[in-house]
Order: sequence, then C-alpha cells, then structure tokens
Amino acid sequence: MRLLVLGGTGWLGGEIVRAALGRGHEVICMARGSRPVPEGAELVAADRDDSQSYSALTGEFAAAFDVTSDPQHARGAVTALRQRVDRWALVSTCSVYAQDDIPAQDETAPLLPAWDGPFDLEKYGEGNVACEQAVLAAYNDNALIARPGLITGPGDRSDRTGYWPLRFAHPATADGAVLVPDSPGATVQLIDVRDLAQWLVESVEHGTSGVYNATTEHRSLADYLAIARQVAGHTGELVAVGQDWIAAHGIAPWAGERSFPLWLPQPEYAGFAARSPAAARSAGLRTRPLEDSVRDTLAWELQAGPGRARRAGLSPADEAALIGDAITAPTGHKTY
Repeated sequence: MRLLVLGGTGWLGGEIVRAALGRGHEVICMARGSRPVPEGAELVAADRDDSQSYSALTGEFAAAFDVTSDPQHARGAVTALRQRVDRWALVSTCSVYAQDDIPAQDETAPLLPAWDGPFDLEKYGEGNVACEQAVLAAYNDNALIARPGLITGPGDRSDRTGYWPLRFAHPATADGAVLVPDSPGATVQLIDVRDLAQWLVESVEHGTSGVYNATTEHRSLADYLAIARQVAGHTGELVAVGQDWIAAHGIAPWAGERSFPLWLPQPEYAGFAARSPAAARSAGLRTRPLEDSVRDTLAWELQAGPGRARRAGLSPADEAALIGDAITAPTGHKTY
C-alpha cells in the first residue's frame, strides 16, 4: 500500500512510519523537514500553515495518518486530499470527552463543544473535537478516529511517563526516599507508542473504521508506581502525601513544571484515566505488558541523560526539600 503520514518526524508519527515500513508499505511523509524521517520513507517538505502546501504531494494514497490537534490543519488536509486518499486515520485524544468524573465510559460519552479556531493549547480537547468532525464529515465510513489516553514508551519527551521510573532509579535524597501521591482512587491508562502505531497501520490494512478509545485497561496509580519501583530496583522509603498536602505545597497534577506526573485529583477525575477500551480491543488492539513499557522507557531515559532539563515532575532539589517538609509535619503523610 502507498501510505501518507502527515508528519512522521516526531514521536508517534515516526513510530507509525516505522510500523508501516516494517509491514512492507511505501510511506511518504509530508513535514516541514526540520527533522529527518525514518530510513526508508520519502520526505515531501511542506508547511501545513500554507493552504497550497498539499500540491507538493503527487499521486494517490491508500490511506493517510494524521496526528494533528489543529482544526485548521485537519480541515485543510481532508479538503485538499479527499479525492486522492481512500481512507483517513486521525489520532485524536480522550481529552475530547466532556465528563472526567465517571469511570468506564465508552465512545458514546458526551464530547466537549468543538473549537474551530486556530490551535490553542487551552482548547486542546475542543480543538480535537473539531479535528474529528472534519475527518468524519469528509470520510464517514472510511474514517478511523483513535482516541488514546496517555502514550508511553521510549522517546516520551513530555517527561510524564518517564519521570517515575527514572526517579526510582535516581532518588533525590541520599537515603533513597521518594515522594509519591497518596491517592487511592487515582488511576493510570497508558498505551505504548509502538502498540498504538502498529494497531493504526493494521487497522488501515483491514479497512477498520469508526471511533475508538485506543488505550489499555486502567490500573491504579499505586500499581503503576509499584511496577516502576520494581523495574528500577528501588528499595528506599516511599513518602506518600495526600491531596490536601499536595495542594498546600503547590504541586501541580498530571504534567508540567513542579508536578506529580500522571496523578490527578479525585474524585473529579475518576474517569479521566479509566475509559473503556473494549471497542478497540474488539477491533484488534493488542498491547504489551505495562512492565515492558516501563522497562523500555527507563532504558531510554537513562540513555537520554538523567540530569537533562525536564518538562514534567519535581526537580531533585525541590523534591528533597518537600520530603523534609513532609517528614517533619505532624500529619499529611505516611511512609512505607
């Protein structure tokens, strides 16, 4: 099959390219060209901000893969290429859903209102709704919409899924203590980037269409931390702090600077990382054990450099100070 990847030089896009090449397909990537495409793929250098950029592509394609969250890019692509691309696969996000407090919701759950303006990170979920609408309107039964939750695996430069295994491998304190959230109801729902890419390519091969929560069964955050700790060989103490303590000390949830990656307050986010993946499972999605993803992510983190500047988590110095505060406080934490 002759396949088009819009992008292909980033993390997920690159894995889609490698999965397609590994299955014997011809792959053309349309990207700005500031980074190389995987070996074996062809690069067509073009800027999607230019509405005429798609004219740089020649010929027809069995399918296209798009990972954009920009409604204008999504709409421009399907408008320009509808007559030359038979099927369309869009990687959206579980952030399109309007309700985050109800576990086990499937793809029929209510969505946020669509945002049709230019890309705005503050409108991330709404913008992806608009991207989905553009693809579905153009391709209908020939459209595949994948809604992953958080993506993990080697190469995660958001630093969310590499933070915990790396911290357990390199604690911030001399005695090996690690600060963790004490949040019994919190869950994680991670899909390995390689599994997602493989399923997307196979789905296009099989003519799979529809909308899917492309993720795994959820696990408790406590289970995930235990796996990350075991993989890293951590034997130090865990200093667990509750939600009130976390809020009082200005630690952000989920991602970003001075955060607890993957953790979200409960119960308002009880359903955010607990979506139903049943439909995707029925459509052939297969995922590797979480332990394998954590192990490979840690190996990549160690190779990338434990001391590099990070986009998510606590700095070692900050964490050491916070552990000191937690241990000396009369309440608000427990150790084990």
